[in-house]
Amino acid sequence: MVAVPAGGFLMGSDDAFACAADGEGPVRTVYVDAFWIDARTVSNAQFGRFTADTGYRTSAERIGWSFVFAGLLPDDFPPTRGVVGAPWWRQVEGADWRRPDGPHSTWEDRADHPVVHVDWDDARAYCAWAGKRLPTEAEWERAARGGLHAKVFPWGDEFEPGGRPRMNVWQGDFPNRHPTADGWYGTCPVDAFEPNGFGLYNATGNVWEWCGTRFSPARDAQRRVTKGGSYLCHASYCRRYRVAARQGLHPDSATGNVGFRCALDMT
Repeated sequence: MVAVPAGGFLMGSDDAFACAADGEGPVRTVYVDAFWIDARTVSNAQFGRFTADTGYRTSAERIGWSFVFAGLLPDDFPPTRGVVGAPWWRQVEGADWRRPDGPHSTWEDRADHPVVHVDWDDARAYCAWAGKRLPTEAEWERAARGGLHAKVFPWGDEFEPGGRPRMNVWQGDFPNRHPTADGWYGTCPVDAFEPNGFGLYNATGNVWEWCGTRFSPARDAQRRVTKGGSYLCHASYCRRYRVAARQGLHPDSATGNVGFRCALDMT
């Protein structure tokens, strides 16, 4: 874990590309106490140790299916149901954290990648086992900013400084063409790319990360905040790979692009 010092920061954004319904603004000064946060999202190997120690079964394992990005399925994969309005998400029987892309896959060849197909309760169960907790949205955003002032990304305002990718997001024409200039199709290792000023890896891109904060109590008291965007985010439709970006998911949501990292009070 890395230490994030107490302090105030400008949270949120008035980004013209932000979805108004996401509630990123207005920009406001928020103070957080000092805390610890995982430098990396929880990996498959770490989650595997948790399940081996406790016998825990995730919601996706109990239900028997989860949502997988269609581009990760073999060409001869049997037809499956898609999501209305997002047909690139496919309901795949047997998909869970152990088999991230479905029955033909295994976590063991990506032990250092983030665990996915975990819902909010799954993430909290791991945190409890580890003696930690999920970060609040404010803690997550302060940590992701890495000590920088009101910047778009964990490293500054430029998307690809010097033309070099700094995070794992979609490139090309979503969802059809992805040249993988960043080196990855799907998730990447939890310590890929350079850490930010506080030592956090992959704070944006790769996988969305669960937070402990409710998304919008006024409209939907059940949804929880996820932050950071994922490998499927693209400027043409989802510019949520920014530190201020947020998304609300129901606690029982489990997909192939959602993971988490843990936090801990500083005593």
